[in-house]
Amino acid sequence: MSALRNQHLSYSRLSRFEACPLSYKLHYLDKHTAEPGIPLSFGKALHAVLERLLQEVVDIEYVGRLSEERALQLYREEWAASGLSGLDLFQQGLAILQDFVRQQGRVDARDILAVEKEFRLPVGPFTVLGFIDRVDWVDDETVHVMDYKSNHQLFTREELDSSLQLSLYALAARRMWPWAKKVRLSMWMLRHGIRQETTRTEEQLDAALAYVETLGQQMEKAESFPARLNPNCVYCDHRRDCPAYARALEGQRGIVCEDTADLESVSRERQEVTHLAKILGARKAELEDVLRAHLAEQDELVLAGTRYRMFNTTSLDYPLEPTVAVLARATGLPREELVQRLASVEKKALEALLKEAGKRLGTARIALLKAELDSLAAKHHSPRFWAKEVA
Repeated sequence: MSALRNQHLSYSRLSRFEACPLSYKLHYLDKHTAEPGIPLSFGKALHAVLERLLQEVVDIEYVGRLSEERALQLYREEWAASGLSGLDLFQQGLAILQDFVRQQGRVDARDILAVEKEFRLPVGPFTVLGFIDRVDWVDDETVHVMDYKSNHQLFTREELDSSLQLSLYALAARRMWPWAKKVRLSMWMLRHGIRQETTRTEEQLDAALAYVETLGQQMEKAESFPARLNPNCVYCDHRRDCPAYARALEGQRGIVCEDTADLESVSRERQEVTHLAKILGARKAELEDVLRAHLAEQDELVLAGTRYRMFNTTSLDYPLEPTVAVLARATGLPREELVQRLASVEKKALEALLKEAGKRLGTARIALLKAELDSLAAKHHSPRFWAKEVA
């Protein structure tokens, strides 16, 4: 093992090499100091709170409801240590933890098999090192592996069912709890208060092992480590040392399609433009945040021939009952007809209400309720362009 470039593999190493070989080289081979962004630091703080909260349950063999007060105390400690700042972000974390505690409900230490469990999985000449956030006992044949995620977006079914991270967790769980004939796998989406669940077949696990060994060999034999622009460049902790990112900030293009009949060339240029747009958009937002901070103290700024001001936009939301009453008196139309023609339920408001109700009614009843409501909804279809990188 000493002859290997990587002392061990991990999901983080594998996924970083997949996304961008240069980022992998800077982080793991050159040992550059990382510059973790706010999303990563925020996620780590939440993970630390949940780890400590559940480990205390195990340590004292606790049975009962989790304590919101204890969660808040731990959150304050992790927040102070993380270097994070901003009331809005602090409140986001607080709301996430409160929702977690309420959703978790009653806990029994005897059902928690592991918290932040380390595993070492042999794969060919390599050892994959990892940590599982949580493993619960379900019954005498089943364990439930959970990974906490603070992502804003939910995973698609395809992403969930093909996640290499969850495949590695399934393999590790089978090794650590050989009595378990079934392994349930979940991404616990903290911002959404739901667990997205999947499983793995024997064929899927065999394919994951083969892929990890193949990718590990690629990492060992690689002689060049090109930068690869991708949608996550704006979050990369080594973007300041990346020449491709620097060129992207300058708007430099590497691919220009000369012949639009060449669809391969069209696709390559489109992907590059997509990545550049995201990088430049994120940079624009950073610069605007600086200007907003100054506009909080003065009415306007005139800089480089541009005038900047803050202003409020106004939109009107008409309350249903009073509006219908006024219209009924003025037009003589029946209330039922007016409601039918004017009223609709805003999707985000409905989802927020269902999430709140879920704390009382439970996941199963909310799922049935949502299905019933969806059957009432009017469905509109329109063409939409969709694209996803496959390699």
